[in-house]
Amino acid sequence: MRERYPTYPLLSAVGWLGFAGVGVLLLLVPIANLFVPPGSALHMPDYLVPLIGKYCTYAMLALALDLIWGYAGILSLGHGAFFALGGYCMGMYLMRQIGARGVYGNAELPDFMVFLNWKELPWYWQGFDMFWFAAIMVVLVPGILAFVLGWLTFRSRVTGVYLSIITQAMTFALLLAFFRNDMGFGGNNGLTDFKEILGFNVQAPETRIGLYLASVIGLAATFLLCRWIVTSKLGRVCLAIRDAESRVRFLGYSATGAKLFVFTLSAVLAGIAGALYVPQVGIINPSEFSPANSIEVAIWVAVGGRGTLVGAVLGAFVVNWGKTWLTGAAPDAWLFVLGGLFVAVTLIFPKGIVGLAQQIRLRREAPRAVAKPAEGD
Repeated sequence: MRERYPTYPLLSAVGWLGFAGVGVLLLLVPIANLFVPPGSALHMPDYLVPLIGKYCTYAMLALALDLIWGYAGILSLGHGAFFALGGYCMGMYLMRQIGARGVYGNAELPDFMVFLNWKELPWYWQGFDMFWFAAIMVVLVPGILAFVLGWLTFRSRVTGVYLSIITQAMTFALLLAFFRNDMGFGGNNGLTDFKEILGFNVQAPETRIGLYLASVIGLAATFLLCRWIVTSKLGRVCLAIRDAESRVRFLGYSATGAKLFVFTLSAVLAGIAGALYVPQVGIINPSEFSPANSIEVAIWVAVGGRGTLVGAVLGAFVVNWGKTWLTGAAPDAWLFVLGGLFVAVTLIFPKGIVGLAQQIRLRREAPRAVAKPAEGD
């Protein structure tokens, strides 16, 4: 007889209502930017459109990390590397679109290669003049790296802090490699001065809106995909692995296979987020590989609420909005605030904003629950 497993709805009625509400708010941004007069209080300035789009890509990255950390217990401190690799794949496509409009007027070689006296385009740049090829590489490059790294570590049953150190060492190694001019990725300056994407001017307001909408749709699709996974049988296996991996293996499940799948998928999602990020900020350089960036992603997830997809999105938006505001108002204070957030999440509200809100709600409902039996008596 086939074994039956309990099924869970993708989202509750309240969840769908909240999801739709947030979606409507995000979709109102283009209307407020393009159709509301600049003098109106409801007008959305041009600079805010790519800024919110950037936050959406950060939220996708936070969801990717929460999928493996919050639900499978895999703390990766190198997810910024997958984000950056996806960004570099998109940056290579955008650089190939510049053509003869570069500073040196070379239709084949990017400006930095001409400056460094490169004679021909490296083999690994071939094909990036086509968007479909770049889109495939955005998925394949971080996905293959994550698969190889995951297969080597999970097969050897490397877990906990040792796995975190390995992922951080990986991103640091990539940081050092991409800083080298002879790697062919622009060295310290990276890839920038983009002109167009799919034939549209990158700087045009309409293109900015299009990239913003792509980021919003990407965030919604990532959220629904992660939600579908965590409510499936695989999601319950991942939760069991997080809580007691040895018991999962004893019951006959392939803990290695489950972890490898979600880790690879998480890297692919991070790569797609990076690809959406680059045309909106206009640059990709080796600083995106910085281990500090990957640690910051973990702080976003922790602040919002690890193991809650809503918390990952909320944490990404709240922390990055705070960073944007503080780096303008008090630039020297941001790192202290970030460190304080890390300490506060660890000691005061370890379940994050979502967990804190749930605790407050339960405390308010507790007296009512106790009073109900008394009224019946």
